[in-house]
Amino acid sequence: MAGRPRSHIVVFLAPAVIVYTAVMIWPLFNTLRLALYVGGPEGRHFAGLENFRTLFGDPRWSASFWNALGNNVWFFIIHMIVQNPIGIALAAILSHPRLRFSAFYRSAIFIPTILSFVIVGFAWKLILSPIWGIAPSMLDALGLKALFAPWLGKEDYALTTLALISVWQFVGIPMMLIYAALLSIPEEVLEAGEIDGLTGWAAFWKIKLPLILPSIGIISILTFVGNFNAFDLIYAAQGALAGPNFSTDILGTFLYRTFFGFQLQLGDPHMGSAIATAMFAIILTGVCIYLWGIQTRMRRYQF
Repeated sequence: MAGRPRSHIVVFLAPAVIVYTAVMIWPLFNTLRLALYVGGPEGRHFAGLENFRTLFGDPRWSASFWNALGNNVWFFIIHMIVQNPIGIALAAILSHPRLRFSAFYRSAIFIPTILSFVIVGFAWKLILSPIWGIAPSMLDALGLKALFAPWLGKEDYALTTLALISVWQFVGIPMMLIYAALLSIPEEVLEAGEIDGLTGWAAFWKIKLPLILPSIGIISILTFVGNFNAFDLIYAAQGALAGPNFSTDILGTFLYRTFFGFQLQLGDPHMGSAIATAMFAIILTGVCIYLWGIQTRMRRYQF
């Protein structure tokens, strides 16, 4: 009957809602609440937006924040212009029906994705070490030893090097998502293109690419969110100080040092919460721009 209460819906949804509230909603609101307080000798008291005025107005705090944000933006740009195009190209190649051992290639490319950040960070730190790493000897065997440099130890190259390491680890994700999108394209559409003389790369650019643009948009927003939440790889490879000279410092490592403290810097949960709130606002703004702008335009390419 239409008027009968559907209590089973509540029964099935309650566990998921309770868990989601406990691990997501409550920590989020508690972080926002902590950002509005300051600590002192007499205890914690409400301070409104004072922590945010300190974060953006105090030269010491603002310089560190804008440095971390700029590094985060560059970290994201590297993934967008290197990782995602390579992932799309690999998906296009591996989706070719005549390619042999394509399943093996997909598995080999995707395997780094399941590795721990700590393992990847320490492994590449050892590989690129100028003292005991294998990178100098490998380049020497190819006659390219002159190109080697301690990339993780130079301010100008450290962040880009770590971004490329992250690209190596996670290029399998856009590859698999685009591969699945390419397989979902109706055969009738491709056959119609073949009748019109569109085959090979011409078919990819004029038929397949417009149809997978929504998937590319999803990959882009996942890349944005993932990169602005990054922390593990930088911490594993460069430590909490994100050296050299904070050249690899991103919002995640800046938040970690501020919230928990490191070496001579005392932890301040309230300033740390202010940084976390700023990170949340940045990510939320990017997601809203995608949902309200880019995604609307991409719907034009859907059937």
